[in-house]
Amino acid sequence: MTYLAIEDLQKDVCKKYETKFFASPSNLKVGISLNVRDGIVPINGLRHPPEGDTTGWYIYAGEGDIPDDNEFFKPLHVEHLDEWCLQIKKYLGLPPGWRFLIAGGYEDVWFDESLLDI
Repeated sequence: MTYLAIEDLQKDVCKKYETKFFASPSNLKVGISLNVRDGIVPINGLRHPPEGDTTGWYIYAGEGDIPDDNEFFKPLHVEHLDEWCLQIKKYLGLPPGWRFLIAGGYEDVWFDESLLDI
């Protein structure tokens, strides 16, 4: 899928949830857990304000809380997400403070103000 097609999908998601589009350029990084590649569901995403060369996105698979482990999230450029989990890319246009949870045909997307206070 081309970058423009992904960006159109991202803008559609933002429109659906009545929020502004906030790009996640392909040269920037997300924090991602290794288990995302394993097909574990649900897949969770949350976005803090971007810092440095990151988008602010943290993505992990499974239920429950994020482990308190500094090595849990690995840096990955957005452009490489196609190889890990293509279906999450459409959510990466949501601005800081937003979360998503997907599993099969299930989708939950919501704003969480606490993500802005880091």
